[in-house]
Amino acid sequence: MRRRPFRVYSWNVNGLRACANKGFVDWLAGGDADVVGLQETRARAAQLPPGLREPEGWHARFVSAERPGYSGVALYSRRAPDAHATSLDVDEFDVEGRFQLARFGRLWVANVYFPNGSGPGRDHSRVPYKLAFYRRVFEHLEPLRAGGEPVVVIGDYNTAREPIDLARPKQNTKTSGFLPEERAELDRWIDAGWIDTFRHFEPAGEHYTWWSQRGGVRERNVGWRIDYALASPGAARHLRAAAIHPDVFGSDHCPIRVDLDPAVL
Repeated sequence: MRRRPFRVYSWNVNGLRACANKGFVDWLAGGDADVVGLQETRARAAQLPPGLREPEGWHARFVSAERPGYSGVALYSRRAPDAHATSLDVDEFDVEGRFQLARFGRLWVANVYFPNGSGPGRDHSRVPYKLAFYRRVFEHLEPLRAGGEPVVVIGDYNTAREPIDLARPKQNTKTSGFLPEERAELDRWIDAGWIDTFRHFEPAGEHYTWWSQRGGVRERNVGWRIDYALASPGAARHLRAAAIHPDVFGSDHCPIRVDLDPAVL
């Protein structure tokens, strides 16, 4: 008899309190996750009602930005992490509350909200910050990957790596999220041995994780795949499945999932 997989979800909720008003708590309670990483929570733990801050049956860890109502990540887990860290040891990154790294047995789960490259004026002024953040996360996790440790990096990467990962690649070659330098940075992860878990199982297109909130865009599936679960080689040999859940609403993103053999722990 095959044992139940260890199931990890990732979801950019575009405001945890707003998503809670659209069914997040029911989704969390009724699901089969072992770990749920959230991005863009936009709230401090003290601002959350008990049902979100300490949901029954879950251990919760929150990381917030210094700027109110901005960024933030959260990790819910059925079992308490054996270790939990939130710093990249770079102040300009840590102040935005974008990173947490937890260990469950031998498995490391990094929950990351990678920056968007667009600045306040819808320019590319944040691209250098975004690329530097990518490199810092890569460097921070490289000793684990190189050492053969099982690591899964879940989150909103804010980059579509290949033309197949967005509905309209030709129209977006000058849009942050599909710029050559952004795609090259994500390529660097793959070239170093990280495995795109969804592509490991599904080579076909038209699978997206984010849609503009303009009317009808999601219904027509004109989207981008910018939410990923990358696995180190040490974790990849335990992969069982990976999926995208576009039928789950509550945000402009949908959840993604990766299943691992529990032997990974």
